Amino acid sequence: MTTTKDARTRTGMFDKDHPHYKWVALSNTTLGMLMATINASIVLISLPAIFKGIQLNPLDAGNTSYLLWMLMGFMLVTAVLVVGFGRLGDMYGRVKIYNYGFVIFTLAAIALSLDPFTAGAGAMWLILWRVVQGVGGAMLFANSTAILTDAFPTHRRGMALGINQIAAIAGSFIGLILGGVLAVIDWRAVSIVSVPIGIVGTIWSYKSLHEVGTRNPGSLDLPGNLTFLVGLTALLTGITYGIQPYGDSSTGWLNPWVLGSIIGGLVLLGVFVAIELKSKAPMFQLRLFKIRAFAAAIVAGLLAAIGRGGLQFMLIIWLQGIWLPLHGYSYEDTPFWAGIYLLPLTVGFLISGPISGALSDRWGARALATIGLLLTAATFVALLLVPVNFDYVAFAVITFLNGIGSGMFASPNRATIMNSVPANQRGAASGMAGTVLNAGSSLSIGIFFSLMIAGLASSLPQALTSGLTAHHVPAAAADRIANVPPVGSLFAAFLGYNPIATLLGPTGILKALPQPDSAALTGKEFFPNLISGPFHDGLVIVFLAAALMSVIGAVASFVGGKKFVFADDEEAKQASAAADATASDAPAARAADAEPTTSRERQPVR
Repeated sequence: MTTTKDARTRTGMFDKDHPHYKWVALSNTTLGMLMATINASIVLISLPAIFKGIQLNPLDAGNTSYLLWMLMGFMLVTAVLVVGFGRLGDMYGRVKIYNYGFVIFTLAAIALSLDPFTAGAGAMWLILWRVVQGVGGAMLFANSTAILTDAFPTHRRGMALGINQIAAIAGSFIGLILGGVLAVIDWRAVSIVSVPIGIVGTIWSYKSLHEVGTRNPGSLDLPGNLTFLVGLTALLTGITYGIQPYGDSSTGWLNPWVLGSIIGGLVLLGVFVAIELKSKAPMFQLRLFKIRAFAAAIVAGLLAAIGRGGLQFMLIIWLQGIWLPLHGYSYEDTPFWAGIYLLPLTVGFLISGPISGALSDRWGARALATIGLLLTAATFVALLLVPVNFDYVAFAVITFLNGIGSGMFASPNRATIMNSVPANQRGAASGMAGTVLNAGSSLSIGIFFSLMIAGLASSLPQALTSGLTAHHVPAAAADRIANVPPVGSLFAAFLGYNPIATLLGPTGILKALPQPDSAALTGKEFFPNLISGPFHDGLVIVFLAAALMSVIGAVASFVGGKKFVFADDEEAKQASAAADATASDAPAARAADAEPTTSRERQPVR
């Protein structure tokens, strides 16, 4: 019988001991992750509409920083704060920090949709509130998987974490489609869409989620937090700004500011490691990396995130800058249709992700994660074998298989990370996994744009010079435009702008040319046909690098070992009981889940 005291202390829809509580936790945290990751990628497609709405041309001199910070602000802030918020969750309660994240995220979404300014002031308003939104996103990222790990027994975690991780990564794909659809309606709709979801999610999480995990109280490691925050921010910012031309170079890797940011960031991260190894209450327990399964899964997750982020950027440029215009789409409409034509990638991921998560509960993560990344690597190579003006069926099959491979890897990888750490370190581990996911996306901007620029720089100038002079552009002007760093053409294609109109328009040359030449230069075929060869040269470098990263990640997943669960005493009993109950149906699962842990494994990392 429920006592009066029990009734008074019950504050949520479901008590933490209610048999349905774990499903409440799964549905709420999945909603939070989906919302956060959709917002991380939704601006990739909707940027043209946003900049048009605030009356700012991001390609004008002095405006490129607005473009870069709109792209990277949310991901960078989330990446650098997520570990710290994971530690705060371990100290003060994962549900509490998670709930705060929902509130902050929703308030920022409201502010973004109410931007009262235009031009530079409007851009700064959006960037600042995207940064605030990133703070809320970091709180959600840091604690969602830890809440699930606390709520689900060992033998069901792979399925639960798989669904949650699929929501996290699928959100980045769904954001591309949703951004294209909403941008056609109104640029403010890109932010407004999060408001009702955020309000419902906030109320729901406050009503239904409970603190059921093991806390790890202690003092806040301020030196560690500050050195990690500043160091990682400097590193990621420097790498991103490396794509900006400097002097006579097409990239900015020799820019003293870029070099200073990267080197300074690495030095501060080194100081962070030294601080954490000596701290009695570290922000992140670095000794967790002595657990082979955890360390291998983190490395594989980082490489997979970089490859996945690079793939998104390259496919958007490929579709918007070349393929869609060649097939009759205007440059202004390409952002929307790029999202539609990338649907096979999303569908493949959504199909394989939940299945691989459930299978990892039974057979472990190693085979699934390894095969998934090898399949992903194969699709990167396959994309090099199709022509730039490809047959869509072949492209759809390859991107679908890429989604299948990514889904096969993502769920088991996250389950491995969360299962391999002590209960009192799950918030920090979840934070580290979130850092890997978001840092990988940020790194992919600098790495893959730089690789593409390197590929274009060797052949695009000559192609531009020949193409422009063939249409009566003066030789001096053609030579000057041909030597403009390729990043301008890439950003124009990425934003759905007409690259030739962007390059020639400010010079006044287009108005002086005969009408047929002007129409041909700014038509749907000139630039796509011109850049096809140089673009493929760049794709060879980019996708071979992505394939290599995927193979290395597959090796890391394989050497991580067989199924490993770091079980505290109580969890070991639960896993053993669950394995005994399903012995007749799942002998493989019994062997894995009931495997006794050593006394050393059961001791929390201090």
